[in-house]
This record gives sequence, structure tokens and C-alpha cells, in this order.
Amino acid sequence: MSFVPRSLTTRAIRILIVVFLCSLVAAQTNEQKSARYLDSIRRQPSLLLAFLHEIPKGGDLHNHLYGAVYAEDLIDFAASDNFCVDRTTSQLIAPPCDSCQKYTSKPAIRCAYDDHVLYNQIIDAWSMRNWRPGDESGHDHFFATFDKFGPAVDGHVAESVASVIERAAREHVQYIEFMQTVDGLTSARLGIKLGWDADFSKMREKLLAGGLKEIAAATSKSMAEDDARARTELKCGTPNAQPGCSVTVRYLYQVLRALPHEAVFAQILLGFELGSTDPRFVGLNLVQPEDEYVPIHDFNEHMAMLDYLHGVYPKVHITLHAGELAMGLVKPEDLAFHIRASVERGHAERIGHGVDVMYEKDPIGLLKEMAARNVLVEMNLTSNDEILGVSGDDDPLPVYMKYGVPVAISTDDEGVSRSDMTHEYLRAVESYNLPYVELKRMTRQSIEHSFLPGASLWAATTPAFVPVQACASDVGGKPSHACEEFLAASERAREQFRLENEFTNFEKKY
Repeated sequence: MSFVPRSLTTRAIRILIVVFLCSLVAAQTNEQKSARYLDSIRRQPSLLLAFLHEIPKGGDLHNHLYGAVYAEDLIDFAASDNFCVDRTTSQLIAPPCDSCQKYTSKPAIRCAYDDHVLYNQIIDAWSMRNWRPGDESGHDHFFATFDKFGPAVDGHVAESVASVIERAAREHVQYIEFMQTVDGLTSARLGIKLGWDADFSKMREKLLAGGLKEIAAATSKSMAEDDARARTELKCGTPNAQPGCSVTVRYLYQVLRALPHEAVFAQILLGFELGSTDPRFVGLNLVQPEDEYVPIHDFNEHMAMLDYLHGVYPKVHITLHAGELAMGLVKPEDLAFHIRASVERGHAERIGHGVDVMYEKDPIGLLKEMAARNVLVEMNLTSNDEILGVSGDDDPLPVYMKYGVPVAISTDDEGVSRSDMTHEYLRAVESYNLPYVELKRMTRQSIEHSFLPGASLWAATTPAFVPVQACASDVGGKPSHACEEFLAASERAREQFRLENEFTNFEKKY
């Protein structure tokens, strides 16, 4: 019987443990290594922010173009158009303007460049920067900003698009669906001019015969011109192309639902017409505060309009602001049905916000129905907090996830909120301790539930993402011939395949 020194035995055991641990590390996938790294930095804000800035973020499905522009850019737009500003309210006013003397009430907005007090006052008035609870609620301050800076964006669509997608590209957002009332309310004015008819079929025929088709054609033409100018602004197609050129952009026609019903119907009809004839427009949405009188009073009528027009244009996609409400903001009974009605009667394939879901009649049943229908929730965590005062455990994000309702992080109005997609991800991780696999799932769902045409790259998305047979061995790498043919036939799948390559490159770092 031989004798093994105790020290040698200990050393051998340590070596075996090290070898075993190394083999475990080597066996880990890059996704698992990325997940472990995220777990290791959760309590280190600076490292966490850097990690989340670099992570691929897929699509931003809930983005109001004008609300996404930062106030500094809006001031530049207004100055280029020679606007004045009310020194007290920061409301833009048409020229002529007063001098830049500090006692004047209506100076030219360019005076703010040499007056840091006025400049900062305007930024605070046009955004949520430095807002504190007091005489004005977050809800009121947020929505009041649009009336103050609204004239600045007229004629500056191209610059707005260029500014927002350049920022998006730098934080690894690859796809955006911009909400925008692109016709400048021409359709709404037509509806008011022609008058209301409660027979939706006759109302539609009257609008189409009265000039709405021409409005649609003119809107498509101006949108094409603005898109081209945005690409020129970013030097796309040249050796000096900016990162924003890589972002895929589509539009949702934005209906202002606080207008009279004849104007709302005309806008909804224009949204369906654009979605049927112009590939840049992939759907429509109803916007403006859900708690205002007309959106509350006419809510069921708006759903009936959507129900009728969906039957006429069944291929046009619909996403709706629904449940952007909180207890006390409206009567309790108005919290009990907006989300369900938007899904069942409004034919919403996605909803934005969905904050009051647990106040709905039979909320658990509704959550199960949304999961079964595969209705995605566009989660706007920062604006939910700023507008409704709902955050943390009060926000329903974990509830949606618990019941298998697909969700995706979005920005809403990042310029007004003074946020960006990276900080939306940061808020999600810090508030809900989300693991890496859930962040990746949300990101994948953002492209899966985009309104891009074509088949999905995924044959299944629950419980795991499983690629279609043609690309079964190619996801995250170079596509085979069969996969190339599949991708060539589908814009959605091409964007999804691009995202998987982004994840592959990102995860190699960890």
C-alpha cells in the first residue's frame, strides 16, 4: 500500500476542480456567458449602462416622431423658420418678433442662443426635464409640450427623421415604426367640410368621392420626398454615410381621436387607404390623451369605425393606445373595458401602454385572451411613470409576462421624456431584475410583431424561438441557399435574420 502525501492530494483535487470549472466555462454558449456577465454587473450602474447601450434592441414599435425629437433640435427648427417665443409660456408664436432685450415678451426664439435662462426655460417647457410634482401634474406638463413646440416641426419631417434614426442607430436599434399625422390634418378638415353620416359605408363613399383619394396620393408623395431628404441629410449611399442609414423606417398613420367624429372617421379612413397603397405605411394608431372628453365619450364609436373599416381593408394592421389610464384619472367604469374593446372590436394586433389592465372586467381572462391571440404590448416604462405616475410594482409588465402576453420595450416620446431606448432597457432591468434571456425575447418580439410584410423567420416563438426549416442551421450566421431564397421573399424575416447576426456579434464579446 503506497502512501500519498496529504499536500499532493489537496493539490491534485484543486487541479481537478480548476479543470472541471474550465470545461464548464468552455461548454457554455455565448448567450449563457452574456447572461452571466449581466448578472455579475446588476449592482454596478455604469457597467450595466454600457452593456445595455451595446445590446441589440431590434425595433421601436411605439415612437411618436415629433415627440421623439429633442427640444434642442426643435429650437433650431423654430429659429430657422424665424419663430418668436412667448417669454412667459414658451409657446411658439408667428413673427414679427420683439427684440432680444430681456424685458420683451415675444422675442425671436434665436435670442435664446445668447440667453441661457431663456434657452433652459424653453427646454424645460418643451420636455419633462426638471419637472417636479407641484401645481402641474406630469400628465398635463407632458401633453402641453406638443402645443408649445408644435409649429417648429412643420416642414421639418426629414430633419426629424434623420435626427431620431441617427440616435437610434448609435444605440443599436435597427427598425422603427414612426407614428405621424402625415397629411397635416387635411383629411380631418375634409371630414368636417363634408359633414357626418352615421352610415359608415355612405360616409366612406362620400369621403373617397370628395377628395380623400387625392389626399392619400399627395401624402404618399410628400412622405417619399421627406424620406429622400432624410437620407440625403445622413449622406446615405455615399462613403460618408451616417449610422442612421442602417435603420429601417416605416410609418403608422396617426389619428387624432380628440377631434369631432367626422374628422376622426376621415383620418381613420386615410390610414386604411395609405396602408393599402403605400408600403411605407404599415398600419395606423389612434393617439391623444385617452382620458380627454372626446376619446372617453366617443370611444365605443371609434371602435365601431375601426370594426367597419377593418372589414373593408382586412390586410391593414392596427395598433392602438389602450389602457393609458390610471385610477383617479377617469371614472372607475372607464378603466374596465378599453383594452378588451381595442382587441376584440378595434382589431388591435398590438396595444400601447396597457397600464390599467388589472382594472378591466375579468383581467385574468383578458390576459389569457391576449396571450392566445398573440397581442403584443408596447411597453413605455418612462412615459407610464411621467404621465400616469405608474412605475415599479405598479406597472403591469411582470403581469403580462406571467401570463405569456408578448411584450416589447419602446420609447413613446423620447425627446419629451428626455430618455432613449437604452434607458428604457435600463429601467426594465433595474425595476424587474430581468434576466438576459427575457431581454433577448423582448427584442426578438419587437421584430416578430412588427408590421413588416412577409413570413416570420420563426416557426415557433413559445416556449422557445425555433427557426423555420429553410434557415434551421443558419440563424446567426451565413444563410444557406435555401435560407437566402426564404429571406428574399420576406422583409420581416430579413430584419429578424439581421437581428440574430447582431446578437451573435454582441455575445462573442462575453
